[in-house]
Amino acid sequence: MAKLPAMQRTVIFDLDGTLVDSRPDIHAALNRLMAARGQPPFTLEEVTRFIGDGVAMLIQRGFAARGLAPDPTALPAFIADYEANAVVDTRLFPGMAEALDRLQAAGWAMAICTNKPERAARLLLEALGLSGRFVALGGGDSFPVRKPDPAHVLATLQAAGGDAARAVMVGDHHNDIAAGRGAGLPVVYCGYGYGLPEMADGAPVVRAAGELPEMLEKILGK
Repeated sequence: MAKLPAMQRTVIFDLDGTLVDSRPDIHAALNRLMAARGQPPFTLEEVTRFIGDGVAMLIQRGFAARGLAPDPTALPAFIADYEANAVVDTRLFPGMAEALDRLQAAGWAMAICTNKPERAARLLLEALGLSGRFVALGGGDSFPVRKPDPAHVLATLQAAGGDAARAVMVGDHHNDIAAGRGAGLPVVYCGYGYGLPEMADGAPVVRAAGELPEMLEKILGK
């Protein structure tokens, strides 16, 4: 990958709850996992609260909520099912395609830093026709660490050829805010996503995807 210009501005996005609304497909996959174990389904709201710390934690929370003992077969079973059904109902948030167009036109380089496994994330982006939008993807298993460890953000930024002095982290979870700040980046919180309002922790908040270009320009300028 060619190194970006020294003054290149880079925006690093979280994926689930920030760029895409993937809850319906995550919800369906977790309920299929539960059904295979004779368990009743979760509501969409319950699963929303499980999201944000990677697949293993999603499953751990689901099992704990049903009083199930850990099962080493659950993670590979879930991943295989989810990868085959990752974009049945998953879509970009309203206004996000236009926001990405505007950022691209303004010269921003865009990358993704997600706790979702890299293969699943790539399959999702390809299915939605988004792969060409992003210069780098740091998945939850791409590096030895993941969010909220700031090294996950910094490794993604390095893969994007960006500079921490000209980069912003955008996400909808306390992990995104903590990782971005720990990496020394300004942060933006997506109030339309899956996190609770207090997860913003004082970060600037956008209430809709369409507000992102103006917010990023305000934070980093030209």
